[in-house]
Amino acid sequence: MSAGLISRVLQKAPPKAYLGRRYHISASHRLHSNAYTDEENRATYGKCNNPHGHGHNYVIEVVVSGQVDAATGMVCDLVKLDAFARKEIIERFDHMNLNILEGFSNLVPTSENLCIELHTIFERGYKGAHIEYVRVLETANNAFEYAGAGDPAE
Repeated sequence: MSAGLISRVLQKAPPKAYLGRRYHISASHRLHSNAYTDEENRATYGKCNNPHGHGHNYVIEVVVSGQVDAATGMVCDLVKLDAFARKEIIERFDHMNLNILEGFSNLVPTSENLCIELHTIFERGYKGAHIEYVRVLETANNAFEYAGAGDPAE
């Protein structure tokens, strides 16, 4: 591709950059569905159906995108992103029992549902950049990712 063509392409489609930021919370939950009998819950969720619950040290990663601001050289203001995450995610979820939090009253607090809830919170409340996806690392072996519902026609 010639330099002139590259220049014209860049003028039409400004470069898009991505930023990933990680946050940490510790929370407990019990995987239990009211739609199932106790036997079905034990068969479905195994040790995660422990009546006393269990906990995880979650790593939450949010990936945002946008144009690199000419003045700051950044995709978004990290101070604002961190302040939003602290207020809306960490203060709400850290050291909590997920089962009793608003948003999980009718949902089993699986990490899949937690990931969707976190994405929804970022999508609705953070206005500094486009939310690409949220990833939740529950353990060294379990990671969950949600990028939104998208357009059903896609």
